[in-house]
Amino acid sequence: MIEKNLPKTRNIGISAHIDSGKTTLSERILFYCDKIHKIEDVKGGGAGATMDHMELEKEKGITITSAATTVEWEGVGSNGITFAEGDQKNIKINLIDTPGHVDFTVEVERSLRVLDGAILVLCSVAGVQSQSITVDRQMKRYRVPRLAFLNKMDRMGANAFNGVKSLREKLGHNAVLMQLPIGAEENFKGCIDLITMKAYFFDGDNGENVREEAIPAELADNAAKAREEMLDVVSAFDDAMMEAILDGEDISEEQIHAAVRKGVNSLQFTPVFLGSAFKNKGVQLLLNAVARYLPSPVSCEKPKAIDSKTNTKVDLNPDKDLPLVCMAFKITDEQFGQLTYTRIYQGTLNKGETLVNTRTKKRVRVGRIVRMHANDRENIDSASAGDIIAMIGVDCASGDTFVSEDGNLEHLSCEGMHIPIPVIELSIKAKEKDSQARMSKGLQRFIKEDPTFHLFTDEESGETRIAGMGELHLEIYVERLKREYKAEVEVGAPQVNYRETIRSEAKFEYTHKKQSGGSGQFGKVAGKIVPLPADKKEKDDQVFRFVNEIKGGVIPNEFIPSCEKGFNDVMNKGPLAAFPVIDVQAHLQDGQAHDVDSSDIAFRIAARMAMRQAIKDANPVLLEPIMKVEVETPNDYQGFVIGDLSSRRGVILGSETTDTGDAIINAHVPLSEMFGYATVLRSGTAGKAGYTMEFAKYEPCPSFVQDKVIAERKDKLAERD
Repeated sequence: MIEKNLPKTRNIGISAHIDSGKTTLSERILFYCDKIHKIEDVKGGGAGATMDHMELEKEKGITITSAATTVEWEGVGSNGITFAEGDQKNIKINLIDTPGHVDFTVEVERSLRVLDGAILVLCSVAGVQSQSITVDRQMKRYRVPRLAFLNKMDRMGANAFNGVKSLREKLGHNAVLMQLPIGAEENFKGCIDLITMKAYFFDGDNGENVREEAIPAELADNAAKAREEMLDVVSAFDDAMMEAILDGEDISEEQIHAAVRKGVNSLQFTPVFLGSAFKNKGVQLLLNAVARYLPSPVSCEKPKAIDSKTNTKVDLNPDKDLPLVCMAFKITDEQFGQLTYTRIYQGTLNKGETLVNTRTKKRVRVGRIVRMHANDRENIDSASAGDIIAMIGVDCASGDTFVSEDGNLEHLSCEGMHIPIPVIELSIKAKEKDSQARMSKGLQRFIKEDPTFHLFTDEESGETRIAGMGELHLEIYVERLKREYKAEVEVGAPQVNYRETIRSEAKFEYTHKKQSGGSGQFGKVAGKIVPLPADKKEKDDQVFRFVNEIKGGVIPNEFIPSCEKGFNDVMNKGPLAAFPVIDVQAHLQDGQAHDVDSSDIAFRIAARMAMRQAIKDANPVLLEPIMKVEVETPNDYQGFVIGDLSSRRGVILGSETTDTGDAIINAHVPLSEMFGYATVLRSGTAGKAGYTMEFAKYEPCPSFVQDKVIAERKDKLAERD
């Protein structure tokens, strides 16, 4: 049975490029839904934005961790204007505000994994920026329907039409304006709704009073033309509507809403709304659109779980009476135990219930369930399908699936999320012995909470090293060690996470034979390794693929998994400079077994030794991470920026000029050349330029770089010895 309020629930996230106004928009949504009674700003004085609850977030003015809250949108303004009718009124919204900075991209990744819809926020001056492209790719990966919101319509250079154009050209969206701006830049006053053909103005200290008026006479023609364009695009999702338009008949508002909803939910249409969150304009109409067009847990595409018994995908149904299936998508360790953010896909979760973790097969008791509001929480007794809540005191990892103890579903696991690989690392050590234990405790917590944060000991130098998505990512964790754990630490210079791969095919054949009294060891493997191309990968982040081509049982089936493990063992350390090896496909084609002496360990050792030699014979090469760099600079400094990026072995992909006369330059640059770039860029452009950077791909190093890196690794080893 479906919970009666479930069709009125929306699980949505707000995602965008850094500094597009996500957290400011979240703050307005909380205010208009009566969750808070005073609007605070991300930067400046006051208590800081509600959703940025960490001290570091308040100081730096950026979102570091995603924050969740639940609000109710009544669809009625404080002045009595009704925005929504029937099913669109009194909507419960589970809202997640995500970071914009690429270093914290896993926060976006895991949030989108559990959401039914999203708001893609764009700056109406800059349009689609580099991180907008990444966020859009993540939304497509998890098939999340989205609305677009062109924010900052009050800024100089704001242009709604350019925003839609960049959505179409850069992201390939079928996007169209659902509103027209009334005024622009500092004269932005409100917007015209192209469905109701009414003008809306936002009065009061916080834009809480929405005034509905007739369209200003000077904008009537533009509005009629824009409505015609909008209907032309929307009618593609409703044949009856298209016929009515061709016959010149009137179209009802409900008919338009239904067609927009169909287009959004099929991921084939992106309606675009306008406003200025900071100036409190347009947010209520956006909330209306969330209620009308984004799906509920009932109407969204059914989430899938993988059945390990049959290796097939099964649908999960948002029915509160079915056996429970829920997924832990984010964890934080706190003073009173682990806080596990959980999306319930099926069934009901009750306080005090015992659940089974389908990964570990362990049984855990749920002591407390809470509903989150940023850093505050409200105790609840139960939650059912479609809800996003948090469990307290349940020990698990991010991505774990929980099922009810008596539901016989221990073989199910929710589809996992894409975890990007770290590209930068640095050494870390405690300044004093007292800090060592606190540092270790903090680091263990961070690796548990963040799948993109890695901790390991360098075998060659014996150093403790941390790895992550960028300089800011690691800088934040070092700062948190000092503040939250009072651990004074020293860090080394950032280092690039190189990888190794092969460029050609190589055959292998190896026999492992050991006889020293008693039972011996015997295993023989033969085959070939070849480069693993992207189109042969089963998932984006696959680095090794094993292909079993054994015929006639020359290697018994029970030893095949040991061969695969042996091949995989060698992937951690390449022959050139002991970096991890990626993109290798191993074909096991022949071998030999002994009736008595063959064992799992014998075949694992044989495969390991064979692989080690084969990689050396397959023309290995060192790969370096290439970053996608986007620099926004006044036109006067364009020459300096392009010249400097080129001197860093950068490849300029293109440049464009914005309406404000600034230049946006896109380039691919090796990460090793980008350390300290912020300082050089600031000094070379009188502090007027800014940049963003994200991982793009791995590419073979030039020979002089490869030789230098290999020599440095050898020197380190010699120093240690």
